[in-house]
Amino acid sequence: MTTETAAPTTVTGRRPARWGALAGVAAAATGLGVAELAAVLTGPRSAPVVAVGGVVVDHVPAAVKDAAIAVFGVHDKTALIVGTMLLLALAAAGVGALAVRSLGYAVGGTALFGAIGVAAALTRPGADAAWALPSLTAVAWSLAAGWFLLRRLPETVHGAASATNADATSASDAGPGAAAAPATDARSATVVTEARATTVGGSASGGRAAWPDSEGRRRFLRSAGLVVAGAAVAGYAGRWLSTRLSVSEVRAAVTLPVPVNAAPALPSGLDPVPDLATYVTKNRDFYRIDTALSVPQVDPESWGLRIHGRVEREITISWADLLKRPMVERYVTLACVSNEVGGDLIGNARWLGVPVKDLLDEAGPLDGADQVVSRSVDGWTCGTPTEILRDGRDALLAIGMNGEPLPVEHGFPVRMVVPGLYGYVSACKWITEIELTSFADFDAYWVPRGWSAKGPIKTQSRIDTPRRNAALAAGAVTVAGVAWAQHVGVAAVEVSVDDGPWAPATLHASVSKDTWCQWTYAWEATPGEHTLRVRATDATGAVQTEAEAPVAPDGATGWHTVKVQVNDG
Repeated sequence: MTTETAAPTTVTGRRPARWGALAGVAAAATGLGVAELAAVLTGPRSAPVVAVGGVVVDHVPAAVKDAAIAVFGVHDKTALIVGTMLLLALAAAGVGALAVRSLGYAVGGTALFGAIGVAAALTRPGADAAWALPSLTAVAWSLAAGWFLLRRLPETVHGAASATNADATSASDAGPGAAAAPATDARSATVVTEARATTVGGSASGGRAAWPDSEGRRRFLRSAGLVVAGAAVAGYAGRWLSTRLSVSEVRAAVTLPVPVNAAPALPSGLDPVPDLATYVTKNRDFYRIDTALSVPQVDPESWGLRIHGRVEREITISWADLLKRPMVERYVTLACVSNEVGGDLIGNARWLGVPVKDLLDEAGPLDGADQVVSRSVDGWTCGTPTEILRDGRDALLAIGMNGEPLPVEHGFPVRMVVPGLYGYVSACKWITEIELTSFADFDAYWVPRGWSAKGPIKTQSRIDTPRRNAALAAGAVTVAGVAWAQHVGVAAVEVSVDDGPWAPATLHASVSKDTWCQWTYAWEATPGEHTLRVRATDATGAVQTEAEAPVAPDGATGWHTVKVQVNDG
């Protein structure tokens, strides 16, 4: 007859670290979600993730920033925020796993992250003491949610494993005193049944049995799900309220003044082939590269521009004052210094604004003031040579883009636009301050990070069609692209096939030397793999260099090259 030894009536429970890790992640999500609601009162830039992300952006090495833009392009900020959230989730999981052993780990870890959030928020440009509120709110709610979930962690129950009939037989052989005792209650009987399936630690006679607390697990998962759902609702509500409180409606109500000097009419023959970049880039397609993780929301009625420093007279201009000034309208191509050869971090738009030269002449720069430092509302700076802003080019304090008020993400209500210079030394968005100083006395934001203090745009050209690795049919193929040599002008574009002689492409009309131009080239394609190259010559006769250089420290160089496959038609 087979007999079994019942498990002891006294059992112990252990809370696995993996459930604590899940509790930590859920608690952190709760804190961040509620922090978004708190940030409605203090501004989105005070939210913990945005504040900490801003510190990361300010201190990340230039090489890391270049790599991020190269991989993610205009989505680099989204990638940074997602990466920050993932790192925070991993840290929260670690704190939660440790908190299973002691709640002190939860308190200490949460307080540490809260302190980081507070410090990051309070060191952001324009911050005040209220900016600590979202991070402090996150700490309080994370601790509350963590305590709630840790109390509901499921247990893995351990008890002595049952003995088999073989062991019982051995015990009988040893004598009457070794006979197994019957189970003393229903719980012990259950333990016997479940322990038989999950014996741990060796033979049944000396091992331990472990089995999950199924009801406890279900209870915990329900609680964690409710906590995470609440966090999502709070976060969404915070973002929604922030959007409602944004300046989008204010922007929509702005009526742009009529320029005293309108932009030239566009010539005929533009955009000659599909897949070629349009001569005028639509606002929604215009590239965006800046350091703002949360787009500044600047109400024009509270906006002001201060011009000061080494000037004869300091000037302060309000939005109403700016609208009263004579405005001009110009097409200007802007390019990012991070634009790789053949890249798309460049665009052409019609800008409306006040000439910067007029403002500087009114302030009266003093001798030695060879740099104009523009400051954004979020503290970002760029330094522009004073002489370039006063040499007659159409440098504008712009309020309009392609017939509309500036989009919020492109600097509403006011930004700087300067032909011929990369954006990092000229194109200040959300501008609120202009200081006359010198390059010897001040380094703007990107200069200490390894970039050149002066960034004239280099002559470049790009093949837009056919695309890299395109499969083409043999016969007539139109090769097309854009070229630019800002504030100098493009005189010629040439195309080479398979390292053969350079052949002239057809240049299409442009409105000025401050914009890019489109070009096309008629190619009789033969079957096989082919390599297409393009180069431009500027109005001075200087040919675009073949030498390849990275974007740092002052812009990439080299000839754009595209390989294609031509099939026998």
